[in-house]
Amino acid sequence: MSIKIAISGRHQLPLVTAGAVMGGNVRVGLEDNLFLEKGRLASSNAELVERIRTILEALSLQIATPDEVREALGLKGPDKVDF
Repeated sequence: MSIKIAISGRHQLPLVTAGAVMGGNVRVGLEDNLFLEKGRLASSNAELVERIRTILEALSLQIATPDEVREALGLKGPDKVDF
């Protein structure tokens, strides 16, 4: 069974970190949380992703590649959409 963690609000980064340590899959984004840290707004989704990636890598946790995530979720890649 796969555990997926998505937390909204100011505690997003600490709680998704705890979820990842417990073996869950995590996601972050501006749609759930606007802050990178207390009092500092994130400038983009990429900034939030970079922050959680840095935290998880420091804990020696494996980060899935975009292709691995697409496969796990059954999503098309950018080369298979007609935009």
